[in-house]
Amino acid sequence: MFVGRRMHSIKWEYCNLVRIVSAIGAFERLVDFLPDNGRILLVTTAGFTRRGLSQKVIEQLGKARVLVFDEITPNPELNDLDQATTRFVPEPITGIVAIGGGSVMDAAKVLSVTLPCGFSHPLHKVLREASGHQWQKNLPVIAVPTTSGTGAEVTPFATVWDGRQKKKHSVTGELIYPQLALLDPELTLSLPEQETLYTALDAISHSLESLWNNNRTPVSEAFATQALRLAIGAFPIVLGRPGDLTARAKMQQASMLAGLAISQTRTAIAHSISYPLTIHYGVPHGLACSFTLIEIWKQCRYSASEILNTDFVMKTMEMLEGLNLANEMNKYVREEDVVGLIGEMFAPERAGNYIMGMDRLALEKILQLSLKK
Repeated sequence: MFVGRRMHSIKWEYCNLVRIVSAIGAFERLVDFLPDNGRILLVTTAGFTRRGLSQKVIEQLGKARVLVFDEITPNPELNDLDQATTRFVPEPITGIVAIGGGSVMDAAKVLSVTLPCGFSHPLHKVLREASGHQWQKNLPVIAVPTTSGTGAEVTPFATVWDGRQKKKHSVTGELIYPQLALLDPELTLSLPEQETLYTALDAISHSLESLWNNNRTPVSEAFATQALRLAIGAFPIVLGRPGDLTARAKMQQASMLAGLAISQTRTAIAHSISYPLTIHYGVPHGLACSFTLIEIWKQCRYSASEILNTDFVMKTMEMLEGLNLANEMNKYVREEDVVGLIGEMFAPERAGNYIMGMDRLALEKILQLSLKK
């Protein structure tokens, strides 16, 4: 039982290049972390501009220094990011500030390497045409998360979606790490209920995916287990009392810790299952990568790692059961449509990280059980 557990704790390594600053009101200190000169590209959404956050950045830095790019939508599209690169290349940008959720973080991290790369339509060239280009330069990114889910503020990868080819790509490497993660839980207080639910599910899935992972280390396990402990206590509170700042801060910490875990292990089978559901049917990422967690855990809990049978993991499963994610999935896609995508659910860079084997028959069973109401 638990074959391989001993070996993974003997040979391992860990590195994360992101400075983390966490405090209530940290957003008001943004200017303290930016270079004194040069233009700053603010990457955010139109919603945050309407709520006045873009103006607050302008007030801190001065109007002449800030270029606002607030056109980010969920699941950043390859063509849109290439167009943004073309648009902002002529500007003397010295740094990027990303304020928003995972999609904003991903877009900012992508732009941090495409803007200085020196050729047009870089994502088309690198991702679609698989040119083999290696990113050589980057612009420093300050990541200011407003959701508690992706942990993108501390990871070395960014997701790019290609709606034209129905593919999900990743831009990865040490240059993708933000320079600074600025955590201010006050920025999460206005997060609507559904986004609070789905992003928190993403953080929980990151923690679990890093535990049933071939690349897990003692350090990643420590981050993931602490993330789950925080989430068990805070998640129900933020759903019931969204204005509870203490609970919001704990969920923000859980998300960041889960991000630190997957920054080393990457994600596994649950995320591999999720990608075609988001691409074809628009299932929100946090839901798409979490509705199978209970059944995946049942498959691997007795043959992967003893940590999967600890009290806090079982409490996590009880919490997930109470959310009835099958009903949430039914809002977006039918069971037969989910099963029909099985052939696209074995992304090797994710499914291969799962500590157990997975074939088509086993996956079909997991999907059917996960979607049972």
